[in-house]
Amino acid sequence: MTGQGEGRPAATGRAGARDDDGPDTEGRAEEMSSEGAQQGETGGGTAEGRTVRVVLVDDHRMFRTGVQAEIGETGRTGVEVVGEAADVDQAVTVITATRPEVVLLDVHLPGGGGVEVLRRCAAMMADAERPVRFLALSVSDAAEDVIGVIRGGARGYVTKTITGTDLVNAIFRVADGDAVFSPRLAGFVLDAFASTDAPPIDEDLDRLTQREREVLRLIARGYAYKEIAKQLFISVKTVESHVSAVLRKLQLSNRHELTRWATARRLV
Repeated sequence: MTGQGEGRPAATGRAGARDDDGPDTEGRAEEMSSEGAQQGETGGGTAEGRTVRVVLVDDHRMFRTGVQAEIGETGRTGVEVVGEAADVDQAVTVITATRPEVVLLDVHLPGGGGVEVLRRCAAMMADAERPVRFLALSVSDAAEDVIGVIRGGARGYVTKTITGTDLVNAIFRVADGDAVFSPRLAGFVLDAFASTDAPPIDEDLDRLTQREREVLRLIARGYAYKEIAKQLFISVKTVESHVSAVLRKLQLSNRHELTRWATARRLV
């Protein structure tokens, strides 16, 4: 890796962010386990004292805290977390104020989602001298989520099962202008950009919010409510509310019908 990040201005203090989910969050750094991004050659991210400045954008405070603990020890990792945000407006404000080299961006955020952050930061991404680059870090492994943020300008997409070491490597690679994906997600991008056909419109699916789609997929895969709550860092009660909304919008009676509906559309 090159010394691209050397000579940057001194980092500002981390910007504060609102915790939207409060006690429902259960994120832990230890859950960053096996999948990971494609690794660089070194075990950490540092290269001759280089530091990469990063902003964390995720609506779950405890998850941000876990990521900060895992990668934010600058002397060890070479990553300096200079700001955090919990929704779209906060993200744009913090990114504009700190001008980081890399933004770790959740796909599903209050205020319009990660795609809206990318749209509003397009000028900073296009800055030839000090580009701000985005790496999506999400619990979702849905093809439309991956393709949506890549079309929006993100340089990569990794899931929250990534290890801390692999995340550091991914950050440095994205800072250098590389594209980084968790292994199974790369195929979504290749397939999407190889095809000239527009995806068919599914009016039923379009009635669901992004979070409802996440819950739908996990229900269809056989996850219990408690397991879904843990994966999405929300409460069991919130999962139940999303399931009720999905059943109502799709005019289905139970989770078995929901599973058949999702399977027929190859959403599982």
